Amino acid sequence: METTPPEASLGNFVAELTYDDLSGESIETITRAFVDTVGVMLAGSTEGAGRKATESSGIEPTAADAATLLGIDADAPPDSVALRTGTASHALDYDDLAWAMSGHPSVTLVPALLALAEETGASGRDLVAAYAAGFEAECAVADPVSPDHYEAGWHATATFGTFGAAAAAAHLLGLDEVEVSQALNIAASMPSGLKRNFGSMTKPLHAGLCSRSGVTAARLAADGFTADAAAISGERGFWDLYGEGGPEQFAEPDYEALQERGIHIKAYPCCYFTHAAIAAAQALVEEGVDPETIEQVTVTASAGAGDALHHADPDTGLEAKFSMQYAVASALVRERVSLSTFRDDAIENPAVQAVRERVEFVVDEDMAYDSHEASVHIVTEDGTYERHQENPPGTHDDPLTDDELRAKFEECAGTVLSETDVDRLYDVLSTLPVQEDVASAVRGDH
Repeated sequence: METTPPEASLGNFVAELTYDDLSGESIETITRAFVDTVGVMLAGSTEGAGRKATESSGIEPTAADAATLLGIDADAPPDSVALRTGTASHALDYDDLAWAMSGHPSVTLVPALLALAEETGASGRDLVAAYAAGFEAECAVADPVSPDHYEAGWHATATFGTFGAAAAAAHLLGLDEVEVSQALNIAASMPSGLKRNFGSMTKPLHAGLCSRSGVTAARLAADGFTADAAAISGERGFWDLYGEGGPEQFAEPDYEALQERGIHIKAYPCCYFTHAAIAAAQALVEEGVDPETIEQVTVTASAGAGDALHHADPDTGLEAKFSMQYAVASALVRERVSLSTFRDDAIENPAVQAVRERVEFVVDEDMAYDSHEASVHIVTEDGTYERHQENPPGTHDDPLTDDELRAKFEECAGTVLSETDVDRLYDVLSTLPVQEDVASAVRGDH
C-alpha cells in the first residue's frame, strides 16, 4: 500500500483544518497563548533586541500605539513586520514553551499571523485555527529528530518554527493542500539558529527570522513558487541534514501535540531550564532558608540545561537569563524573579552576587537530556535544606491561573501602554474567538 509522503500529509492537514475541529480546551489554550505573547511582545519592543528591531523599522516603541507595535498597522510588508515583532516577542525570553517541539511555539506563530491580520481581514476564529495548524505542523516536523536536533546545537524554536510559521501563514492565506506543501518545502531551505548565540541579541532574532521566513514561504507558494516535493523527508532534505530521524518516525498530526502535550506559559523571564530550580529555591526560602546564612548551594539538572546555561558569571542581563547560578541566587535573595531581575543594572546587586558565588551547577547524566526537573540543595550556618522540583510552574497540566496570566500581561503591556489601553487590549485578546475583525478590535475602531 502506497503511503502519503509527509509533506503531502502535512499539506492536507493544514489546508483542511477548521476552527470547528478544535476542542474547547485547545481553543482556550490558544487564546491564552495570544494573550501571553502579545504582552511579552509589547514589553520586548522596549528592550534589547526588540528595541533595536523596532527602532530599525523607524518606530519609537515608547511613543507608538498597540496596533503599530503589534504589526497590525504597519507601512512595511508583512514579512518585515514579522521579523520585527517576532524578535520583540522573544527579546525577554518570557514567552511560552512546548515540549512537543522542544522550543517556543507562539513567537513563531503569533507575529506571523498578526502581520497578516489586516490584509486578510482575519477574525479571532481565523487566527485560532491558523495557530493550531502551525503548531501541529511544527511539532510534527520536530518529532522525528528531537531531542537530538537540539542537542546537536540547533535552536529548535528557529528551525522547527520556520515550518510552523509557514503553515500558520498558509492557513490564514487560504492556501490549498498543494500550495501548503509547497510552502513547507520552500521553508525547508530557510531554517537556522545556533544555540551558540544564546545570551545575545541574536537568540531572539531567531524568532523574528523564522516568522519572516514563514510569511515569505507562504506568500511565495500562493503565487505559484515551487520547491522539491520531498524537501523535508527526502535524501539530503531537512530531516536528513538536521537530525538523526526520518520519514519512518513521522506521525500524521492529530491534535495530540496541542491537546495532550500543550503549551507551558512562563512564570519567569529567563531560560526555561532555570524555572524548576527557581521554584525550588523560592520554596526553600518560604520554608525558612535565610539567604544571609547560605554557605553552599548545589543545583542539579539535565544535560540540556547544561548545554543552554553557559553563563556562570554573567555580565549582562541577556547572559543572566542563561545562568543557573544567577537565576537561583536571585530566587533566594529577591522577593520575586521578574523583568527587573534581568536588567543590566541589576546584575551586580551585592546580595545576589554573594549567593551566586556559592552556587554550583551540576549536570545529572542519568536524567533525560531534555528534562526540565531540578534539585536544589542548600547548606546554611544552621543546617541543610533540599527540594526536588519535577516541573516548572505554569505547565499545560498545571497552568498559571487566569489572575496570574492577567497580572503577567499587565506587567508586560504596562511598560508601553496606559492602564486603560492595557485593560482594553486584554479584553480583546481574552475573548479572541468572538472577535469578528481582530485588526479593527486591536485598533479600538468603533
